[in-house]
Amino acid sequence: MSVTRRLTTVFYADVAGYSRLTGADEVGTHRRVMAMLDDVTVRISQAGGTVLRYAGDAVLATFPSVVLAVDTAAAIQAALAEGNVDIAEDERVTIRIGINLGDVIEDRGEVYGDGVNLAAHLEAAAEPGGICLSGAAHDQVEGKTSIDFIDGGEETFKNIDKLVRVWRWSPGAVEASTAPAVLALPDKPSIAVLPFTNMSGDSEQEFFADGITEDIITELSRFRSLFVIARNSTFTLKGQAVDISEVGRQLGVRYVLEGSVRKAGNRVRVTAQLIEAASGSHLWAERYDRDLEDIFAVQDEVTFAIVRALQPKLELSEQMRALRKPPDNLDAWENYQRGMWHLFRYTPEECKAAIAFLSRAIELDPGFAIATASLGYAHCVRILHGISTDPEGDIAMALSLGRRAAKLDENEPYAYLAIGRASIFSRRFDEALAAIERAIQLNPNFALAHMIQGHALWHIGQPAEGVAAIDRAIRISPNDQLMWVFLASKAIALVMLENYDEAIAVSKAAQQNPNAAIYAFLGELSALGNRGEAERAEDALRRARMVNPDVTIGYLDKALPAMDGQGRDLFLGGLRKAGVPE
Repeated sequence: MSVTRRLTTVFYADVAGYSRLTGADEVGTHRRVMAMLDDVTVRISQAGGTVLRYAGDAVLATFPSVVLAVDTAAAIQAALAEGNVDIAEDERVTIRIGINLGDVIEDRGEVYGDGVNLAAHLEAAAEPGGICLSGAAHDQVEGKTSIDFIDGGEETFKNIDKLVRVWRWSPGAVEASTAPAVLALPDKPSIAVLPFTNMSGDSEQEFFADGITEDIITELSRFRSLFVIARNSTFTLKGQAVDISEVGRQLGVRYVLEGSVRKAGNRVRVTAQLIEAASGSHLWAERYDRDLEDIFAVQDEVTFAIVRALQPKLELSEQMRALRKPPDNLDAWENYQRGMWHLFRYTPEECKAAIAFLSRAIELDPGFAIATASLGYAHCVRILHGISTDPEGDIAMALSLGRRAAKLDENEPYAYLAIGRASIFSRRFDEALAAIERAIQLNPNFALAHMIQGHALWHIGQPAEGVAAIDRAIRISPNDQLMWVFLASKAIALVMLENYDEAIAVSKAAQQNPNAAIYAFLGELSALGNRGEAERAEDALRRARMVNPDVTIGYLDKALPAMDGQGRDLFLGGLRKAGVPE
C-alpha cells in the first residue's frame, strides 16, 4: 500500500506534572486541564494550525509554517502564565511544547513517523511553561519571531538515529532584539480602536460587538485630522488581554479606545474609554444605555466624544451632519459583518460564503451602500481566485454594484474601490485611478484603497509610485489580515524595478500567511527567473504548485493585466524563465 509523505511543522504539547496534580485533586485538575486544552485548540485553529488528536493531556497539531507554530506556542505560554499568577505554585497547570519541522507519513487524517516522534521528544525536553525546537525548525524562525531561543547543543533521543540540535525558550526569557520596531508617532493625533468586548454571554452577539467597533473606526477615519489604524490590524488583537502601552508602541498611536457591548432583550449598553497609550492615563470614559433601535445614535455620540477629546477646535457639528449613517436594519448589518469576515480570509470557499452573506444583506436592505459595494468587490475577488465561470460578467457586475453603491451614498469609499478594482480588470486604468483616488479622498485611512492604488500604478508602468502607495497601506494597517496581498503586489512592483533581492524577500514574507494564494509566489518566481537561478526557481515553482498546481502565464496575464510593455516583459518573462507554462 502506498503512503503519502510530506514536510510539515509538527506541534506537540503536554501537561507538566499531570500525575502529581491529579493525585492531589483529580476532578479539579481534570476540569482545569480540559479548559486549558480547549483554549489551546482555539488558538491553534485561529492561527491556521490543525489539531489532529488528543492523547489524555497531550495535543498533536500541524502548522503550515514554523513561524506560525512558534508564535502560537509563545501566545499560549504567555496566556497560561498570566492565568497562573494568582494560583498557588503547586496547583498551577503548565505545559511543555515541542516543535519540529520534519518529514511525516500522512494517512487517514493523521501523521506518523520520526517527524512526529521527535516533536514528542522535544516536548519532554522542554521546561514547564517552555518551548523546545529542533535545529531544522529553528533555521526557519531565526530572526522572525518575538522570542529568543537558546542553543541547547546536540542531544540524542530514543529511536532517533541522528544527533539533534535543540533550541530552548523558557519562562522569563528576554525578547529577541528582532522584535518588531517601534513605530514613530504621526504628526497628527493617532488612535487605535480595539475590538469591543462582547459581554452578553451569547456568541451570536460577537458580530454585533464587531460591528460597533468597525463603525466607530469608519466614522473616525472620515476626519482627515486623525490618523486611524485600520480595522484589520486592531482586530488581530480580538480576544487577547493587551497591554495598552505596548499596543501604542506596536501600532504607532498616541491614543487607544477600548470598550464593551452588553445586550439584553431590546436594550443595549455600550461603554467606552479613551486612554493615552504611553502613560496609561484614562482621558475620557462614558456609558450609554439605549433601546436597540437607538444603537446608531450611540455610535454617533461615541465618535463625536472621541473627536471632541482629541481636537476641541474641530468644527464638529458641521462635520457630524455629513457623516454617513448605517442602515436601520440590524439583520442586514449582521449579514454584512459576516460577509466581510469571510471575504477577508481570501480563499475560494470563503469568497463564495462572503457573496452569499453580502447578497442576503442587500436583499434585506436594498439601500445598504457599503454592503452593495463590498459585494461588487467580492465579484472581483472571484476572478482573482480563478473560480469565475464568466469573468466578463463578474467585471460588469462589480462595476454595476460599485456604481449603484455610489448612487446610494456618494460618500462611501468602498463604492469607488469596487469601481476601481473592476476597472483594472477592464484595463481602464485612468478610470481605475480616478475612482481609487476618490475613495482615498473620502477616507485617507483606507488601507486597501492605497494598496489597490499601488497595484494600478505598477500596471501602467509606475512601479516606484506603486511601491510608495503600498507602503502607505502597510503603515496605515501594519497588522492587516490581507498583508500578504499587500506584500505580493509590492513584490511584483519590485521585480519591475529590477530590485530582485527585495522582491524575493517581500514575496517570501507574503507566503508566510496560511491563506496566501498563488500571487504570493510570483515576485520570488519572476525575480529568480530573471536572475537565471534555475535551481532556486525550480524549488519556488514546486512550492507555488502546492498552492495552485495549474498556474499558467495565460491565467496570470488575465488576472494581472499589466499594460506597460517593459514592466510586463520583466514580470512575465521572469515567470517563463522560472518554468511557469504558457
